[in-house]
Amino acid sequence: MRPAPRNLITDIPGLRVGNAQDAALRSGVTVLTSDQPFVAAAHVMGGAPGTRETDLLAPDKPVSEVDALFLAGGSAFGLDAGTGIMAGLRAMGRGFAVGPARVPIVPGAILFDLLNGGDKDWADSPYPALGRAALEAAGTDFMLGTAGAGFGAATGTLKGGLGSASALLPSGITVGALVAVNALGSATVGETGHFWAAPWEEGAEFGGLGPAPMARLDAPLPTKRRGEATTIAIVATDATLTKAEAQRMAVAAHDGMARALVPSHTPLDGDLVFSISTGGRGMSDPRTDTFQIGHAAATCLARAIARAVYLAEPMPGDLQRCWRSRFASG
Repeated sequence: MRPAPRNLITDIPGLRVGNAQDAALRSGVTVLTSDQPFVAAAHVMGGAPGTRETDLLAPDKPVSEVDALFLAGGSAFGLDAGTGIMAGLRAMGRGFAVGPARVPIVPGAILFDLLNGGDKDWADSPYPALGRAALEAAGTDFMLGTAGAGFGAATGTLKGGLGSASALLPSGITVGALVAVNALGSATVGETGHFWAAPWEEGAEFGGLGPAPMARLDAPLPTKRRGEATTIAIVATDATLTKAEAQRMAVAAHDGMARALVPSHTPLDGDLVFSISTGGRGMSDPRTDTFQIGHAAATCLARAIARAVYLAEPMPGDLQRCWRSRFASG
C-alpha cells in the first residue's frame, strides 16, 4: 500500500470535505459529503458516545444510503450542526422525496470541547450555522490540524486536531480516513515526540522520527478530566460494499485507533468510527478484498490520528502545547 496522491480521504473519487470553525468559540464542524448518496455504517467502542441518526446505519435497517456525515465539537450542542447541514442539502435538492419535501439523511457524532477555554456563553447554538458553512466549504482539498471539528481538540498530553490519510491498494481500490482527535489517551510515547503510529508512517507525514526506543515504551496515565474525551472518525473506500461489509470495515478501523492512541476505547471516551462506500469500484475477490480494505482502514486511521496531532497549530489561550512547539527542531 502507498498513499494516494493527496493523502486525504478525498482521494476517493466524489468525496468532498468542508471545515468551519469559530476562533472565539474554540470549536468547529467538519462535513463529508458527495454528489451522490453513499452507503454508510458505524461502530462505537467508547463508553460515552454522542451521536445523531446512527441507529439507521445498522445493517438490518432499511435506509441504504446517506447524503453526508459530520463530526463536530460542542458536546451534545454540536449535534445541532446536523440541522444546518440538512438545510443546506435540502436547498441543493438533496434527500429522499416525501411528497413535495426532500429529507436529507445526515448522521453525525460529537466530541467534548466545552472546557477548552473558548466562549461557550451563547444565547443561540452556533452549530447549525457552522454545519451549513462547513457544507458550503466542502471540496477535495481541506485544512488539517487546527481546523473543523478538531479546532478545539486536545489529547491527554498534546493539542489534538483534524487528520486524514489515504492508501491505494494493489487491486486499485482506494481507502481513506478522516478523524477529529480529542482523546483521553496520548498519541505519543511517554515524554517523547515519537508517535505510537510510527510503524505505519508513510514518508515523513508526521515528522519521520520513527518508533520510540524500547526503553521508552512507558505511557503516562491519562490526565484529562472525566468526560473531556472522544475521538471520532470516518473511513471510506471506493469499493462497492454492502452495509454489513461497511460495518466490518468500521470494526477493523478501530484497530488503528488503538494503535495510535494509548489508552483508547475507555468508559470515558465516545470513540466511534463511521464507514462509507461510494461504490465506484467492484471487487474481483470479495473475500480477500474486504479483508485488505479493513486492514487499510485501520492503517489509514492510525496515520490520520498522528497527522492530526502533528499538524496542530498553537493559538493564544491553548491549554495543551502543540507537538511542533514541543518537539520540532529548527
